[in-house]
Amino acid sequence: MNASASAAIAAELASASAVTICCHIRPDADTIGSGLALGLALDRRGVDVEVSYPGSEQLPASLGGLPGSKLLCSPNQVVGHPLVVSVDAANLERLDSLGEVFTAADTSITIDHHASNPGFGDLDLIDPAADCTSVLVLDVLDELGVELDADIATCIYAGLTTDTGSFRWARPQSFRIAARLLETGVDARRWSRILFDSHPFEWFAMMSGVLASAKLVPSACNGEGLVYAIVDQKALAGMSWEESESVVDTIRTARDAEVAAVFKESEPQVWTVSLRSKEVVDLVPIARAHGGGGHRQASGYSDTGTADEVVARLLESL
Repeated sequence: MNASASAAIAAELASASAVTICCHIRPDADTIGSGLALGLALDRRGVDVEVSYPGSEQLPASLGGLPGSKLLCSPNQVVGHPLVVSVDAANLERLDSLGEVFTAADTSITIDHHASNPGFGDLDLIDPAADCTSVLVLDVLDELGVELDADIATCIYAGLTTDTGSFRWARPQSFRIAARLLETGVDARRWSRILFDSHPFEWFAMMSGVLASAKLVPSACNGEGLVYAIVDQKALAGMSWEESESVVDTIRTARDAEVAAVFKESEPQVWTVSLRSKEVVDLVPIARAHGGGGHRQASGYSDTGTADEVVARLLESL
């Protein structure tokens, strides 16, 4: 089924003269890597390509050096071509203001790997078995007959390595794909350092304060345990949104809890909640109950209110 979806999408792209590629709000390496990999491949075929993501946040510094960044434009510069592709957005809302561009297209395409994705394009390639959206883009590029070079492979590798936690929870197929990408000349050592091991000095103060205030709730999740931390606006002062994303990867290492949650305040009383589980708890129903979604072991949602209120609502739902 996925092979036929990849072929159908490749056929649409093969006949297109102009394509708009939409990444999701608060972009990560998978959405930007997917968008730029597809954009580079189409650009080299002579297609007029624009790649964009919604919101006012600057592109994370770790992603600014990815090949193909010249294709990026701000949402207010987006033309909106007849063919629009969404990459790594679990639903239309994740495209925020670019959702209007997506729905106005003559043909809309969704490429994604989130289990909660209902399918919102004219053509959908949705595979929850895939470790990241980037590898689904690679399937489409293979159907297009694109020659994989180091630039395109680097963009795909960025999505693959981040969404698998540097391959800690990767499926066997992802290791085979990684080998193929590295053989094109991807500098894995350099990109691992950029994507995982590079923070501004101020990050250490933020992390020390957040970790010191972390709470453990052993009775949550039917006794499996929850650990959570709050990253409020004060903690994020002077920090990029990207730096707060690393908190959950540290919090989740607590062996006393199956589930980890990090509450991040983007605006006064406006929160994004990141959820992670180890093995037992399926997070998708929990995230959906709060209007979000994602994967079995990595999901999220948004909420509003005081820190105490948003924490209380999650605890009640567990």
